[in-house]
Amino acid sequence: MNALSSLYRPSLALLTDLYQLTMAYAHWKTGSHRKEAVFHLYFRNNPFGGGFTVACGLARAKEFLQDFKFVEEDLDYLRTLAGQDGALLFDEGFLDYLRDLRLECDIDAVDEGRIVFPSTPLVRVRGPIIAAQLVETPLLNIVNFETLIATKAARIAIAARGEPVMEFGLRRAQGIDGALAASRAAYIGGCSATSNVLAGRMFGIPVKGTHSHSWVMAFASEMESFEQYAAASPGNCIFLVDTFHSLDGVAHAIEVGRKLRKAGHTLAGIRLDSGDLAYLSIEARRMLDEAGFREAAIVASNELDENIIGSLREQGARVSVWGVGTRLITGHDQAAMGCVYKLSAVRDPGGPWRDRMKLSEQVAKVSNPGIQQVRRFSSGAEFAGDMIWHDEPETSGAPSSLMIDPLDMTRRRSFGPNHTFEDLLKPIFRKGVLVSPPETLSRVRERVVEDLAKFHPGIKRFVNPHIYPVGLEESLFKMRSDLMLRLRSLRADGLFD
Repeated sequence: MNALSSLYRPSLALLTDLYQLTMAYAHWKTGSHRKEAVFHLYFRNNPFGGGFTVACGLARAKEFLQDFKFVEEDLDYLRTLAGQDGALLFDEGFLDYLRDLRLECDIDAVDEGRIVFPSTPLVRVRGPIIAAQLVETPLLNIVNFETLIATKAARIAIAARGEPVMEFGLRRAQGIDGALAASRAAYIGGCSATSNVLAGRMFGIPVKGTHSHSWVMAFASEMESFEQYAAASPGNCIFLVDTFHSLDGVAHAIEVGRKLRKAGHTLAGIRLDSGDLAYLSIEARRMLDEAGFREAAIVASNELDENIIGSLREQGARVSVWGVGTRLITGHDQAAMGCVYKLSAVRDPGGPWRDRMKLSEQVAKVSNPGIQQVRRFSSGAEFAGDMIWHDEPETSGAPSSLMIDPLDMTRRRSFGPNHTFEDLLKPIFRKGVLVSPPETLSRVRERVVEDLAKFHPGIKRFVNPHIYPVGLEESLFKMRSDLMLRLRSLRADGLFD
C-alpha cells in the first residue's frame, strides 16, 4: 500500500482517537445518542508566553467537516478492532449507524486571522452528541497546530518591524502535511513568502529562494560558482556568501554584480547564513553601498526567531530580509498549542438545556458552562475587552454590560454606550450545511494586521506583555459560580441534574 496516497483519502473520518468511537458506541448502545450537546474549543494560555494569539485553521476545518463521512473501507477496518477481552469492539448495527451518520450540526467559529485570547471559544459545535463528539480530535489537530504557527509568524513579523520575512522551514517541518499547513499559517501570520513550492501552488503564496552551499562547493572556486549561477539566472541573483569567508564572499558577489550590471541586469542581493550577523550585515552593507549596489538586499538566515531578530535589530544589523526556518515551522520553543474541547450543555430531545462544566483542583482548568458567544467591545479605534456571554435566547435575555474575571471576582469592567461591539463567533455550518463563503488568503492575512493595530501595543511585547481584559458576563459568571458550588457539594455522588 502507498502510505502517502492512502493517508489523504476522500474519507478522513478515522482521523480520530479510538476513545471517540468507543464513547460514540456507548452512546448508541445505551440510547443516549439521542441527546443534543454543545461543545466549545478554546485554549487556556497564549503560546510563547505572549500577550495574544492568532486564530488559524478554519479553512482546513471547513474542508474536513464538509466531507465528514464513514465509507465502507472505514467500516471494514472498524470491524477488525477488538477490546481488552478479545471480543470485537463494535456491533454491526453501530457500523450501520456510522455509515448513515452525517454532520448535522450548527457550527460557529471565529474568523481566521482574528486576534484571540485565553478562555474565549474559537469554535462552538451544537448538535447530536455523537457527531459533535466525533469531530473533537480532528478539530483540535487542525486548529492547534495552525494557530500555533500563525501566532509564531506574527511575533516574528512584529520583531522584523515591516521588513520582509521569508519562511524557509520545509526541510525541518513535521512531515508533509505539517509543512503545508505551517507554510499557510506562517503566511497568514505575516510572512511574505515561502520556499515551499507545493504550498505556493496550493495556496497562492509567493515563493522565494536563493541557492545552497552545495552549489558553491560544486565548483573550483566561489567566484566561479557565482559566475555560473549568474549565467544561468541573471535576473535572480542572491548569492550565499558564507561558504568559506563571508566578507570575501561579499567581495566576490560585488565583482559578479558589476558584470551583471554591464549586461543590463541587477545584483538582487546576498545571503548571510552564519557568523556574527549584526557585524557581517553592517560590513556587507558598507561594501555594497560603496560599490554602488545600494538596492541589493541583505538576506539573513540561521536559526532565527523573534528574539534573535529583535536582538540583531538592537545591535544595528543592516538586514533587508529575514529567512526563518526551524524555529518558525515547528513552533520550536512551544511544542504544541493547548486548545481543548469541552462539553458545556446537553439536553434530551425537546427538553431544556442542562449546563455542564468540568471541575479541577487547578482553577484555570475549570471550564465555562452554557452556550457561549464572545462579544468584543471597542472604544474608538481600540479594542477594550472580550466578554463571554450565554447565547441562549430560550433562557436568557440580552447580556448585561458588566464583565467579571472568573479567576478574580473583584476584577470587573463595565461597557457603556460609548462602546461599540461585535460578536466573534460567526455561523459556519447550519444543520451540517456550509453557510460561510470562502475567503482569500490575502484577506485573512490582512485581518491579522488590522486586528493587531487595534489593540494596546503592550500585548505585542515579548516580555511581560499587557494582559488584555477577558471575562464573563455577570449572569454567566453567576451561573458558573452556582453550578460550581452545586457540583462541589455533590462530591462523589455523580448526580448532575
